[in-house]
Amino acid sequence: MLKIEQLKVGIKDRLILEGIDAHIEAGSVHAIMGPNGSGKSTLAKVIAAHPAYKILEGNFKWQDESINDKDAEARAQLGIFLAFQNPLTIPGVTNMDLLMLAYKTKHKQSIDAISFLEYIMPKLELVGLDASFLHRYVNDGFSGGEKKKNEILQLAILEPKLAILDEIDSGLDIDALKQIAHSLHMLKTTQNAYVLITHYPRLLEYIKPDYVHVMQKGRIILSGDASLAKYLERYGYDEVKKKAVV
Repeated sequence: MLKIEQLKVGIKDRLILEGIDAHIEAGSVHAIMGPNGSGKSTLAKVIAAHPAYKILEGNFKWQDESINDKDAEARAQLGIFLAFQNPLTIPGVTNMDLLMLAYKTKHKQSIDAISFLEYIMPKLELVGLDASFLHRYVNDGFSGGEKKKNEILQLAILEPKLAILDEIDSGLDIDALKQIAHSLHMLKTTQNAYVLITHYPRLLEYIKPDYVHVMQKGRIILSGDASLAKYLERYGYDEVKKKAVV
């Protein structure tokens, strides 16, 4: 699905990512862990083609074709979705408006309000939100949990092939975390893939990754299976660095 080959990325005059290699296949779940400033969120944004970052070397390949030159909209049309760490507030735009636009984008057709309500209600239930949520402005006055659930709701409508979830567990209490993990389980298929970016192994207790990658100073220093997250939780990043391959 997505191959990242010897990727080097900079912003202004500063090198941020230094030779990233990864292969994300359909049906897989990858977790990217690391301390603050290690490059996790930068990698997420670069995959989604954030314009602030410049690819200096290396390749993104989607289905074996380079997408280095594709912008964020083009990558979204391919099926790449980024759930933001800090979702934007959009005063004056209701969730109903936003979600109907997402539906139109995905299905290439409009839908009337009554039909959309019939379509969206099961998805609201899946993520643990009620119908009143639709009439509120996007993320305006939302709790941290509501913002994250809103991101998952958009994911449920867009049905991306690759969903990058940037610290989707940040600021959540245990009940909200379980709800979001359950939603992600229900939306997972053999045809899509998740990249979970997190500081903490707690999320990975509910969504078991096939692969765990540890980042440090813009590099993936160690990769392994789900047991690597448990090792990291027990011994910390300093001990993991001793096992690093770079």
